[in-house]
Amino acid sequence: MLNRVVLVGRLTKDPDLRYTPSGVAVATFTLAVNRNYTNQQGERETDFINCVVWRKPAENVANFLKKGSLAGVDGRIQTRNYEAQDGRRVYVTEVLAESVQFLEPKSAVSNRNDTDYFGAPPREPQGEAPFGNQNQRPNTNQGYTRVNDDPFAGSGQIDISDDDLPF
Repeated sequence: MLNRVVLVGRLTKDPDLRYTPSGVAVATFTLAVNRNYTNQQGERETDFINCVVWRKPAENVANFLKKGSLAGVDGRIQTRNYEAQDGRRVYVTEVLAESVQFLEPKSAVSNRNDTDYFGAPPREPQGEAPFGNQNQRPNTNQGYTRVNDDPFAGSGQIDISDDDLPF
């Protein structure tokens, strides 16, 4: 049996970072993923997919991603259910992310307004969060290596002996 999901999309809002009572970080976010085809009106439809990531990757998602960030998610589909406060049973299907890839520098997200990647403000699916109190950590960034910083610039030659080559 196989349960594997690979998604690329944009976050519809800032990730929600929380901690379990035992101190384990968990982040939830929704990815907007465009469909490959258009509907009868010629418009491209979008799926809004709920994702959950745990532990250190959850803290990284909360620190480095925000609304509009392009992200890749590799994980699996999971379903769960819980009883809401009004007594009804709530069923949830979400992607349990095993890894989240940041697909653009943070500066690219900062320079874009909130609506230009969809054409309209994103809508949120309805539902209740089953987690406890939220403890946000501040967003920080360590910076990025410039693409044009070429370590081989100059003579264009690298000093390597034939003994170092694997073939």
